[in-house]
Amino acid sequence: MPAENADGFGAAGFATAGGPASAAPVTAMARPGSPEAAPGEIDAIRREGLTGRQLRMARRLAQQHNLPATSDFDAVRLLRAKGVDPFQANAVLEMVGASGAASDAAGGSRALTVTPGGDGIRLPQTIKTAQVPSTELRAEQAHLTEVIKIQRDMARRRRRKSILLFGRLSVFVLLPTLLAAIYFYTIATPMYAAKTQFVIQQAESPSAGGIGGLFSSTPMATAQDSIAVQGYLQSQVAMQRLEADNGFREHFSGPEIDVIQRLAPDASETAAYKLYKKNIRISYDPTEGVVKMEVTAADPQKAVEYSNALIGYAEEQVDQMTQRLREDQMKGARESYEDAEKKYQEANIRLVQLQERFKILSSEAEIGLITSQIGQLETQLTQDQLSLAQMESNQNPNRARMEPLKRRIDTLQNQIAELRGKLTDQGQDGVSLAQVQSDLLVAQSDAQTRQLLLAQSLQAMETARVEANRQTRYLSVAVAPVAPDEAAYPRAFENTLVVMLIFAGIYLMISMTVAILREQVSG
Repeated sequence: MPAENADGFGAAGFATAGGPASAAPVTAMARPGSPEAAPGEIDAIRREGLTGRQLRMARRLAQQHNLPATSDFDAVRLLRAKGVDPFQANAVLEMVGASGAASDAAGGSRALTVTPGGDGIRLPQTIKTAQVPSTELRAEQAHLTEVIKIQRDMARRRRRKSILLFGRLSVFVLLPTLLAAIYFYTIATPMYAAKTQFVIQQAESPSAGGIGGLFSSTPMATAQDSIAVQGYLQSQVAMQRLEADNGFREHFSGPEIDVIQRLAPDASETAAYKLYKKNIRISYDPTEGVVKMEVTAADPQKAVEYSNALIGYAEEQVDQMTQRLREDQMKGARESYEDAEKKYQEANIRLVQLQERFKILSSEAEIGLITSQIGQLETQLTQDQLSLAQMESNQNPNRARMEPLKRRIDTLQNQIAELRGKLTDQGQDGVSLAQVQSDLLVAQSDAQTRQLLLAQSLQAMETARVEANRQTRYLSVAVAPVAPDEAAYPRAFENTLVVMLIFAGIYLMISMTVAILREQVSG
């Protein structure tokens, strides 16, 4: 029979066993003061189905926190009792970083528990004697190292790309903007602008009615003329007149103007016309009917001089546009009046010639005179015939008195017949008074008709003159040009901003095009 204190190993000796403490049960391996496991708590952790990797992580984490874990499951229990999640990723990383410090604190021993008292008595270990890092931990560390390396590489490439982008922007956008700012602020010649506004008006008629009367007082009535004047002032003909009268080319070719805005002395007509359109700006507002003109020059007085010259050209153009219409309207009326006047004079001349030919001022007066003579003779003849008849009625008529009376009656009858013959019979010139009266009446009627036509032609000519005056256009200056005291151009800030936006847009378009082509080629 074995002895009561036999341990079953015979005389074999163990460095960690000794004294009566070696006979203590295994369940009493917990260090004094450590929490005791409740009945069935370890079994509950076993039933959770934890993997070997999770148990190893819990054991290492318990070592880091100096927990007296007797087994992997007890390490899980102690960590949960302390409020630490044994399976959290941050806890694992902290465990890896503090693994060396934990080993030094344990004095280089890999024992799970150490009995208190410092007598060197140790309990059997439940872990392996050699602790080698697992492949999973190495993989995690390698993964973290690779991620950090990738992040650093991405940051380096991002910085390189940012530097290249800033370089390209500096070359293609900022440098041109800087050059433009230097030009506009320091080199560009200041230009002075003289502004003018004028309106083209039409003579109104108080009797205008209908649709024409409704639009006669609106800008629509002169819109066509305003547009025509605008086109003329912007034409090359106006530029040539301004050059001949005021020396437009000479002014903009002077040495006081910077090289970019200066016109070359031997510049072509097209180049001069481009400069003219740039410095002479004319616009028309159809809602107000106002023509606005802005003339820029290097000298304020020159700008006012050019503006006054262009206003004079506009007035001449307005007069020329309506002159032909007025002349056409007056031409027909004037020709009709002249023709009626000429024919009236011819009719009067013919009437006078007939009067001189027949020596009769008025045929009616002549006929009236003869008729009155005939009437008087007829009266005397009737009286004499009555006297003769009275004498013959006597039984013994006086022959001496009757003979003179008869001769008188015969004379009266002959005289009456002669007078009647003058009215119808042809005279010595072969023309009767009736024919004379007919010719004179025709001539007088023709003269009266021509006189009436002449009066109508005169009235028609006056009406045409009124209508022609209605077609007259007037140029009224609303705002006269004034010499400015400050330069209006160049607008340095606005122009510099426009240059920057233009080059930025060009750069963006080129960059997008290159990126698309690169993607197409790589795809």
